[in-house]
Amino acid sequence: MITRNLTALTDYYQLTMMQGYHSSGIADRLAVFDLFYRRNPSENGYAIAAGLAQAIEYITGLEFTDRDINFLKRQGVFSDGFLEYLRGFKFTGDIHAVPEGTVVFPHEPILRVKAPVIQAQFLETALLNIINHQSLIATKAARIAEAAAGDLVIEMGLRRAQGPDSSVYGARAAIIGGCSATSNVLAAEMFDVPVRGTQAHSWVMSFEDELTAFREYAKTFPDNCVLVVDTYDTLRSGVPNAIKIFGELREQNPGFKNYGIRLDSGDFAYLSKKARKMLDEAGFPDALIGGSSDLNELLIRDLKLQGSAIKLWGVGTNLITSGDWPAFGGVYKLAAAEDDSGMLQPKIKLSDNVEKITNPGIKKIHRFYDAATGKIKADLIALEHEKFDPANDQLLFDPNATWKRMTLPAFSYRVRELLTPVFVDGHCVYTPPPVMDIQAYCASEKATLWDEHRRLINPHVLPVDLSEELWELKERMIQELR
Repeated sequence: MITRNLTALTDYYQLTMMQGYHSSGIADRLAVFDLFYRRNPSENGYAIAAGLAQAIEYITGLEFTDRDINFLKRQGVFSDGFLEYLRGFKFTGDIHAVPEGTVVFPHEPILRVKAPVIQAQFLETALLNIINHQSLIATKAARIAEAAAGDLVIEMGLRRAQGPDSSVYGARAAIIGGCSATSNVLAAEMFDVPVRGTQAHSWVMSFEDELTAFREYAKTFPDNCVLVVDTYDTLRSGVPNAIKIFGELREQNPGFKNYGIRLDSGDFAYLSKKARKMLDEAGFPDALIGGSSDLNELLIRDLKLQGSAIKLWGVGTNLITSGDWPAFGGVYKLAAAEDDSGMLQPKIKLSDNVEKITNPGIKKIHRFYDAATGKIKADLIALEHEKFDPANDQLLFDPNATWKRMTLPAFSYRVRELLTPVFVDGHCVYTPPPVMDIQAYCASEKATLWDEHRRLINPHVLPVDLSEELWELKERMIQELR
C-alpha cells in the first residue's frame, strides 16, 4: 500500500477552532459527531458507503510534522503552546461506522465519532473528503451495474478523472459498487483487483492497414484478443477483418478463447446487432462485443432495451466523475457534547429547512428485514441504548408526517444493527476486508433492496424513521430552543 502523511489535509478553520478549544480549557471534553448525507446521488433510491479503509489509514497516520508546525507558525495566528500540543497530536477516541459496501440512506449516521472535542472536530474535513468521494463513485457504479443487468462493466476513467487520487480511489470505489475490473494499473496493483484493457485506435493507425494491425495484435495476445473495429469502417472493414483474424487464431488453436470486438463510436444498438449477426454467421458465437464511448447508466439501459448485443461496457468519464451529480453532499454534525458536570448532553442544529434539522444524541441504525424475503422493510435511527426484539410487534412512523405508520408483526421481521466498532480508545479494532470481498458484500446488500428501490428513475423511497424515544427528544429540544 502506498501511504502519505495527510494530516494537514484539513480546512484552516479546523485549526483555528482547535486552538480555541485548547485555549478555553475544553479541549478534552467529549463530543459526538455524526457523518451523514441528505440526498441520494443522481436521485437514486439508495447510496453505497465507501472510503472507510482510507479513513482508517488517515486516522492511524495522524502526525503533525516539523514542516506542518513551521508552516502554521508562519501564519502568525497560532500560539506556541498550541503548536507544541500539535506535535503530540493523536486520535484517542471511538469511531463506529457502517462497513464499506453497505446500502445506506439519507440522514443515517454512517460514521460516528466520539472523542475529545479537539480531536473529533479536526477529523471533519478529511473524513468528508474521503467518504464523500468514494461513496459517490461507488453509488454511481452501482447504478451503472444495475443498468448493465449482469453484463461486465469496466471502469476506464483514469484519463478523465480529477487527478491521480480521484482516479485511484475512484477505481476502488467503482469496483466496490459493482464494476468487474478497472483499466487503472496502479489501482489494480494497490487494491488487488482485476485490470483489463485492449487497444487504442492509434494501434490500428500505426500499421499499414487495419488487417495487419489486428494480425500483429493477435500474435502478441492470442488468448486475449479483443479488437477495436471502428477506426475506419465498423461493418465494412473492422468486423470483417476481425473475423479473418479469429479464423486464423482458430486454425492455430481450436480452443482459443477470450476474444471479441470493441465498438467506440456510432449507434451501438444498430452496430452491435449487425456485428453479432456477422460474427455468429462466421462461426464465432462466443466472441464478446464490448462498447465504450461516453456511456452512462441511462444510455446503457436504453441500448439494452433496444436489443444491443454489447455484453461488456467500458465506462469512463460519467463514472469516475459521476458526471450528472458531482458531489455526495455528506455533512458532519455535532450530536452530543460533554457539559460542566461531565455528562454527555444531546445537541441539535435548527434550521428553517426541515431536512437540515439534525437528530440529537448518540445514535445507531437498526435495519428491519422482511423475514420471508430478506428484503429491507425500513431503517430506524434510535438512541444508543435502545434495543428491538423481533418477538414483539414493531411500530414505525414517518418522523415528519407521524400519521404515516406501519406495524411489523412479531416474528415477521428480523433486525440488524449497522454501525460496527472501528476505533476504541484510539486503537483500530477493525480490519478492512479485501476489495473483492467488499464487492461481494455490496452485491448481497443490493440484493436486499426491493425492485422498486433499484429503479434508475423515480425510485421508491425506503422509510428511514426515528424511534419514538428519539423523536420525542428531538421534538422536545426543538420546542425548548424555539
